[in-house]
Amino acid sequence: MAAPAPTPAPPSPSRRTFLGRLSLPERNYLANALRTETVGGVILLVAAIAALVWANAFGSSYASISDFHFGPESLGLNLSVAHWAADGLLAIFFFVAGVELKRELVAGELRDPKAAALPVVAALCGMAVPALVYTLVNVVGGGSTDGWAVPTATDIAFALAVLAVIGTSLPNALRAFLLTLAVVDDLFAILIIAVFFTERINFMALAGAVIGLAVFWLLLRRNVRGWYIYVPLAVVIWGLMYNSGIHATIAGVAMGLMLRCTRREGESHSPGEHIEHLVRPLSAGLAVPLFALFSAGVSLSGGALADVFIRPETLGVVLGLVVGKTVGIFGGTWLAARFTKAELNKDLAWADVFAVATLAGIGFTVSLLIDELAFVGDEDMINRVKAAVLLGSLTAAVLAAVLLKLRVRRYQALYEAEELDEDEDGVPDIYEQDDPEYHLRMAAIHEKKAAEHRRLAQLAGAASNEPDRPA
Repeated sequence: MAAPAPTPAPPSPSRRTFLGRLSLPERNYLANALRTETVGGVILLVAAIAALVWANAFGSSYASISDFHFGPESLGLNLSVAHWAADGLLAIFFFVAGVELKRELVAGELRDPKAAALPVVAALCGMAVPALVYTLVNVVGGGSTDGWAVPTATDIAFALAVLAVIGTSLPNALRAFLLTLAVVDDLFAILIIAVFFTERINFMALAGAVIGLAVFWLLLRRNVRGWYIYVPLAVVIWGLMYNSGIHATIAGVAMGLMLRCTRREGESHSPGEHIEHLVRPLSAGLAVPLFALFSAGVSLSGGALADVFIRPETLGVVLGLVVGKTVGIFGGTWLAARFTKAELNKDLAWADVFAVATLAGIGFTVSLLIDELAFVGDEDMINRVKAAVLLGSLTAAVLAAVLLKLRVRRYQALYEAEELDEDEDGVPDIYEQDDPEYHLRMAAIHEKKAAEHRRLAQLAGAASNEPDRPA
């Protein structure tokens, strides 16, 4: 039996619908993007578990490989394996984040300032409140406030991996809201890294990186093609940015933002969408998991876990992720909806927004990166805070799983209705209700079914009239 169609909820002229149905192009883009991120999230989860097992069972080999240095010393790039993973591989992740942000700004949920207000306010509150929670805990407890930015980040890949593991078919609107939150979150995380974690600047190297970015932009505007041009140029820009003292991942973001993400006549995909489609699997399936492998390996002895709830720095991280993220995102969303006169989709409830806000408390990749930047030189504190990030993310994941499971039947019904394609033309039926051709196709399908049932009825009637049929 087909799932019931979602209740149509046309907004009044003065009210916007929050978490309403996505447009078909946005729905298709979302499906493709989240499919890759979900697979990458599962790989990321496996990599994190492998790092924990490796670091706790064979700690000496984990440390020696993580600290192994290689690279050209003359170029200032003789880095450890862990350093290459954090500064090099994560530049690919941030490149994809830059392309995602550009697309959201010009063609996605953020292109309309009124529609963008809700997720932007939610993301900002979802970063400000965790930072405030961390700072308050450490001011009261006499700890270091250097790690205020650690609990501000959401890891979309890990969040989607949790959804895949618990088997919750979130409606597309909630998935889009989570992705948009993560994109805005990534933007401000990038700004935090650039502004607050840059101590000394080498202006010659920075000038070289800026010139390289200008050449990159010019080549794009001239429609010059060829990976063999852009990849070496990107590596040079990354190396110069690293030597400038600004975190090298900023180079990835800058290049991602330069790609054109609007479609021209005759294009099925913009250049930005095409390149993102090619690079996203590399980011989600290789770059981020390798970073996790060499960053998540911390000792999880009983004493270390107990210390998480004793030291203000680690307690601040856990509370920031679990409480701060949830309160910030849910509270910011609710207030923004009230002030912008947005009306929640009638098929959903505020409990669903609360569950997604809890899920956003999974902060892994960027949180671990900021941890290493905030407490640079203090390996003991870095490892303690890593344990706090893992524990806080795990707690948020478990709470979100419980909350989402409470509504799983509703989610599955909505998801099935959104994906239903009875006429098998590749387009969900919910998007074809205003298309006369769709209704003609459905009429033909039903007429064919009716004719078959009439034939079966005649056969059944003939069999019941046979004289030797048992009473």
